[in-house]
Amino acid sequence: MQNRWRKRFFLFICVLSCLLGSSLTAQGAPRLQDVGEELVIVIDPGHGGENQGTIENNHEEKAMTLITAMAMYEELGLYDNVKVYLTRTTDQELSLKERAAYAASVDADFLFSIHYNASENHELFGSEVWVSSLSPYNGFGYQFGHEFLTDMREMGLFLRGVKTRLNSAGIDYYGIIRESVALQIPALIIEHCHVDESRDEGYCDSREKLEAFGRADATAVARYFGLKSSILQVDYTDYSLAEVPAGGIMPLTLPDTTAPDVCELVCTGADYGTGALTMEVSAADYDSVLLYYSYSLDGGHTYSPREPWPGSDALTGSYTDTFTLRLQVDSGIRPEVIVRAYNLYDLYTESNPYSSPETFSYGQEEPSDAEDQESSPGVSPGEGEASLEAFSGQVRQSKEVSFLVFLEISLGIVVFLMLLLVISQAIVYGRRRRCRRQRSRQYQQRKDFGEEKNQHR
Repeated sequence: MQNRWRKRFFLFICVLSCLLGSSLTAQGAPRLQDVGEELVIVIDPGHGGENQGTIENNHEEKAMTLITAMAMYEELGLYDNVKVYLTRTTDQELSLKERAAYAASVDADFLFSIHYNASENHELFGSEVWVSSLSPYNGFGYQFGHEFLTDMREMGLFLRGVKTRLNSAGIDYYGIIRESVALQIPALIIEHCHVDESRDEGYCDSREKLEAFGRADATAVARYFGLKSSILQVDYTDYSLAEVPAGGIMPLTLPDTTAPDVCELVCTGADYGTGALTMEVSAADYDSVLLYYSYSLDGGHTYSPREPWPGSDALTGSYTDTFTLRLQVDSGIRPEVIVRAYNLYDLYTESNPYSSPETFSYGQEEPSDAEDQESSPGVSPGEGEASLEAFSGQVRQSKEVSFLVFLEISLGIVVFLMLLLVISQAIVYGRRRRCRRQRSRQYQQRKDFGEEKNQHR
């Protein structure tokens, strides 16, 4: 809470400075950084040597950054009046202090550190830029970051913003930024995308795509510095950049150590016959931007992959505060829904839970809620879904067994009836034979009696 009030006080001071100080008003010229006639740029391919960087999904960051940095170097070399240097051109390990010292040795106007990203739980996606928290370097970083992220959005990538991170001492967390600024060299970190997330991985899975990132980086640098190229036939001399408040600090970049302030959930519709469940999600973060959301159907035991928060724009600080979430619930499930809202710094707030009053049942006969409760007393929310699925399997298995038994019984009855028919026919046939034999004997007796009587006469 103390951090939140400190940040709000700082924002108030920035706004007050803009309103009261004529000398502190937003720059008349849109470009904050003033450089000489000849520009010196240092490109720093992150990692190297035994420092591999991320190696998720069979990627190796140290090799990726070198490919992108070389493409960026070659593209910037096509612009007029610019000198470009690389901190490394081979698989070489350098300390952060050595990288910053090299930039100072060539009198660099800016150091751009090239990186690719990954997250601990492999659930983050998007591009971001890390800049210094100090003035005027913060403003320099935001103006470049705005150009870079605009290009990334046009490529189809999600934007995670231009932001700062502080260590426990309250100074810049990232060493390459901290060491460079200590030498009065503007510096920032470019995180192109996340190599361990399926929505990002397709942007960096070939050499051609890594080189395309490098050329895009060079174009953003050219716009930022107002460069022109007689070879490329482009001229960014009068290109306007994003505005930054007086003092060279962009409030939107300031670190936020608090989770979103509000996240509420209301059910607006449920169709138990089709599985359609409609929720209205409302959330707000008064210090940051909402980036993602995820949801749980089992009371918070498991969550869906993160999705972009509707209307989220990390460059302008805007987002949609209320949206409709449409869910498809499997038959046999009685969901308990919770939604998480994540901000610019991946802190989240959970909504109130919504418990469905009924079990969704469609596509096949399902036991009633009362039967569910009686047959599985004491089942916890986390076990409910598995229990229902197991019970459904038992029901299906029972139905299959019953049908087989019915077939067997029916076949037995048919066989029994056929045996009865054969036996009855045999009995009837036997009786007829006996009757014929009896009639034949009677006839013979009468005949013999008649012949004997005639003889006596």
